[in-house]
Amino acid sequence: MKILKISTVLCALFFAFSCQEKKADDIINLNSVKTISGKMTTEEVSYDIDGKTHQSFVAYEGDADQVKPVVMVLPEWWGVTEYTKNRAKELAELGYFAMVVDYYGEGKTVDNPEEAAKLSGDFYKVPINAKLMFDKAKAQLLKYPNANYDKIAVIGYCFGGAQALNMARLEDELVGVVSFHGNLMTGLKPKNNAVKILVCNGAADTYVPAEEIAAFKKQMDSAKIDYKFIDYPNALHSFTNPEATAMGEKFKMKVAYNKEADEKSWNDMRAFLSEIFK
Repeated sequence: MKILKISTVLCALFFAFSCQEKKADDIINLNSVKTISGKMTTEEVSYDIDGKTHQSFVAYEGDADQVKPVVMVLPEWWGVTEYTKNRAKELAELGYFAMVVDYYGEGKTVDNPEEAAKLSGDFYKVPINAKLMFDKAKAQLLKYPNANYDKIAVIGYCFGGAQALNMARLEDELVGVVSFHGNLMTGLKPKNNAVKILVCNGAADTYVPAEEIAAFKKQMDSAKIDYKFIDYPNALHSFTNPEATAMGEKFKMKVAYNKEADEKSWNDMRAFLSEIFK
């Protein structure tokens, strides 16, 4: 639990607000706001969980009848930020149907570590609630004829990386899972070994200690899970986030963006997705 607490607090320190604005026509639906820009469609899809409206984010290219493999994106503990939405857009450009999962409800984002720690910490304490949020979001894919419900992978960052690994432990219908600088051990044991896993870890990440890595590998090996663990040299925690260096300086934490590791891990993810979606 000590490792979990450290990793959870750290994830609050890193996110990006970068966003590429595009001119578009806004189409108001009963449940969402859809934006069509060129050949890319983005949309907020709304649904109810226990009386609260959740607003996940969808991005895809091409016509609505062009069936595509799905990549669900689990965000940092800041919520569905522009940074995470941009990752979904990048996935859409690669030919996938991407969805960012809203864990907090109402598309809520937070801007301080204290609130982020409280909101995300609840999902660590009660993992079944995180599974509920994931399953409810996944069910929305049935609304989209171009989302291949039989080919779903998951990627996640920090808090989302930990949740992605948990979904691999719990959800045997997924094709594969990728974790970017997420904590590795959450107290959950694998209930299946059907899901392939890629872990993208910073070799210089002081918040994912060697003991946690060893425990994770032992768990994966014992469960006979097909996984690949990649350390990126000199990469600190949150190495994929362009704003990490500034955030690290602000909060006096050992975090920084690493362009080389970011690009390499993205390419490793691309190769992984191409392989599992054959």
